[in-house]
Amino acid sequence: MDTNDSFTNARSFLGQMVMVTIDRPMGSRHPQHGFVYPVNYGFVSDTLAPDGEELDVYVLGVFEPVTEFNGRCLAIIHRLDDDDDKLVIVPDGKQFSEA
Repeated sequence: MDTNDSFTNARSFLGQMVMVTIDRPMGSRHPQHGFVYPVNYGFVSDTLAPDGEELDVYVLGVFEPVTEFNGRCLAIIHRLDDDDDKLVIVPDGKQFSEA
């Protein structure tokens, strides 16, 4: 796997509890492209990604729109086409497989 600055930064959050600010709640429309967010999408405040914006987050396992969320980082979505990886945050204790 090719690593980049964003992945190195994001990797430090794996397994950690993370407070997320949600700026695009589930069901809202993307401000430029018009698609609807099927999950809550936000960022980690005061943590800049290499693109100069806050580190982006998808919240899974929460089935209503929220404005903030405290959960555990379960995974990283590593993007190969740019330096803007995303965290996947879930409710603490939530499992998504039988393993």
